[in-house]
Order: sequence, then structure tokens, then C-alpha cells
Amino acid sequence: MPSDPRLDDYVARAQPFARPILVAVRAAVRAAVPDVAETLKWSMPFFTLNGRDVAMMAAFKAHAGVGIFDGTPMAGHGGMGNLGKLTRVEDLPADLAERLHAAAALARAGKPVRQYPAKAPKADIAMPDDLAAALAADPLAAANFAGFAPGCQREYLEWVTGAKQAVTRARRIATTVAQAAEGKRLNWRYERP
Repeated sequence: MPSDPRLDDYVARAQPFARPILVAVRAAVRAAVPDVAETLKWSMPFFTLNGRDVAMMAAFKAHAGVGIFDGTPMAGHGGMGNLGKLTRVEDLPADLAERLHAAAALARAGKPVRQYPAKAPKADIAMPDDLAAALAADPLAAANFAGFAPGCQREYLEWVTGAKQAVTRARRIATTVAQAAEGKRLNWRYERP
């Protein structure tokens, strides 16, 4: 595959310490996966195969980041990507070629790769008695609240139960009932029309 001149520009604009790292990564990717395509995504160099990401690289002021889409989690390595904060070519892992082969195999197979750890589900928030009583007193508000998506209900419940003072809680309950009666989500003002 031909090289993308935008990547040449990206490497040329990188900090002097990062240029050799980016050149080495690009060469390693092209050697390990000769049919890889180069592109820019989110203003960073990406290497794709069959429309799937194989690797990416980025240069910052004090480090470079490299991500290999081989199933290794991207988070928790102290920098963008999953190879940590790189400051010299010697920081690249010895098994870089093997990881690139694994990522290419996943891309060729069309397998989705989850790169970020799954978030733990949030604990349920019980309906407070005072909010339940206030909603029950207004049947339209109660019906609309029950019809809200679970995330919308959760926003209201977190907002009401997060009040530190009784006066604030009472005001939030009144607002919840009034907005629910109108079919409005908690942050309706910030939604696009």
C-alpha cells in the first residue's frame, strides 16, 4: 500500500525525540503488515486493514503513544495507547512484530476488538419515599416519570438523593415533579431541539 503523505507531515511536526519512535513504529507496521493502509483519525496516524484498526501512534510534548489493536487493553498504561509513555525507540517492546501480526489477524478475521475494560454496572438507586409520595400526588408526573428511560430516571434519583440539606432536597423534588409533569428530562435545557 502507498504511504499517506499526511503521516509524513505528522512525523515532521513531532518533537525531535518522538520522530525516531514514530518512524520506527511506522516501519514496523509496514514490515509486519505489508497490505496495511495509512490514514489519519482524530488527527493521529492510524494503520488499518480491511477497514479495521491495526495500530495507531501519537506524539506529545514529552512522550509518544502507540496502540496495537491486538486485544490488549488501552487503559492503565500511563499514556495514550497500550505501550505506555515512550520517550525513545528502545522503549518499544521486543514483541512489537508479533503483536502487530496478532492485530492484523484480528482485522483480517473481522473480529471486533474491545480495547477498553468494561465499566462496572452502576448500583440501582431506590426510589426515595418522599419523591415517590410527591410523584403519586401528580398522576401526570408519575406517568411521565415511569415512562422515562432508566438513565433519565437515574439522573433524577441521583440529583434528589445527592442533596445535602432538607431544603435543597425538597426544592429538587418539586422541580422533579414539575419537569416530569411536562415530560422533561432533568437536563432538558441542554438538549438539542
